[in-house]
Amino acid sequence: MRRLRRIKILATLGPASSDSAMIRRLFEAGADIFRINMSHTPHDKMRELVSTIRNVESSYGRPIGILVDLQGPKLRLGSFADGAIQLQNGQSFTLDSDKTPGDSTRVQLPHPEILAALRPGHALLLDDGKVRLIAEETSPERAVTRVVIGGKMSDRKGVSLPDTDLPVSAMTPKDRADLDAALATGVDWIALSFVQRAEDVIEAKKMIRGRASVMAKIEKPQAIDRLPDIIEVSDALMVARGDLGVELPLERVPSLQKQMTRLARRAGRPVVIATQMLESMIQAPVPTRAEVSDVATAVYEGADAIMLSAESAAGKYPVEAVSTMNRIGEEVERDPTYRAVVSAQRPDPEATAGDAIADAARQIAETLDLPTIICWTSSGSTAIRVARERPKPPIVAITPNLETGRKLSVVWGVHCVVAEDARDQDDMVDRAGSIAFRDGFVRAGQRVLIVAGVPLGIPGTTNMVRIASVGSGRDADV
Repeated sequence: MRRLRRIKILATLGPASSDSAMIRRLFEAGADIFRINMSHTPHDKMRELVSTIRNVESSYGRPIGILVDLQGPKLRLGSFADGAIQLQNGQSFTLDSDKTPGDSTRVQLPHPEILAALRPGHALLLDDGKVRLIAEETSPERAVTRVVIGGKMSDRKGVSLPDTDLPVSAMTPKDRADLDAALATGVDWIALSFVQRAEDVIEAKKMIRGRASVMAKIEKPQAIDRLPDIIEVSDALMVARGDLGVELPLERVPSLQKQMTRLARRAGRPVVIATQMLESMIQAPVPTRAEVSDVATAVYEGADAIMLSAESAAGKYPVEAVSTMNRIGEEVERDPTYRAVVSAQRPDPEATAGDAIADAARQIAETLDLPTIICWTSSGSTAIRVARERPKPPIVAITPNLETGRKLSVVWGVHCVVAEDARDQDDMVDRAGSIAFRDGFVRAGQRVLIVAGVPLGIPGTTNMVRIASVGSGRDADV
């Protein structure tokens, strides 16, 4: 099944989309990779969803990626004696370690690490930013705050701290248990929530030990300040605009989205734009005009993937949401200005042989107007390097490893085929042409560009570009 767009679609599974028939419909509508949110999914259900996706994958013969999204540390208030209170602007309100149910003057904050890290002047955002407090007096036992924006506050509401660098891991005991369960089922990507620093990603990678790739979710101001270091140790990035828009002024989120997209592309890391992309389609069969523009902006920016959350997980129109996103992607990429916009954002190649080869491959393919670039890749790194260049022709990645094919399901422009590894260079050329012909990327007699690493089958050795004519037996080395 060939997609007619380069950008990928990541669809979240949930109550509205957990049976085999619906997952098939979502895949046919355009979903390339599926997300399982461990905030709402018990282990048995997660295993069931993975099994269902793998069955769908085998019936279509196309690699389908699975991303498990860890919940991360959820910071919450304690409870109130009357269940809820009303906070007034300007009043004093205390957060402390006392387990006694709260009232209009105080409540427990059952996170000693927050009380220890808070400093006067730090902001505390409650209930997704609806209520805002400013710390005035702090100690390891209590924080006296002033209410800047009041409102109703009830039991166990969430707490966000945009100014506070918390000395806590991004991995909670629940996350560790969820991670073990996910890795045992053989998922492809692990999304790490509330990353603050590169060490959070390194800690997760030590546990994963190469059994899955790690996607760092950027949703805290502290991560923005350390973005280059986080990108360096991550396999991919997710721009998690929901929590980012709670802890930062909303007007900053669009520019940060652009900055993160370009930084990730420069580093050769896939980047996913997430949260509220087609939010109205949870209840409505069509999106708003503003939502269509929002999705289109991510496509113009050259993001690798765009994500649906509640739209596909719990909404009334999950298939329509995916097909709408699919149509937007196709339409934007047909726009005559799209190619100029994406090309203008192209970063200079890194000073490595692999990046130089990828840049040369793009230039050759575009100069000769070749219909496709074919990458033989064991680990996926060759295809990712070529995708970083955002070439005009589509990319066909051929790999002997099903796990690699699944990982590449989130990478821009890559149509992945799992096939037996080439025996030698002649076999590599012959089968590259026949696979591209079979999947509709090239016609007999047309030329294609082949990128590979020699010796074959050794990861990280991208060092060869070859032009070959499909079905004619004539080829030329470059």
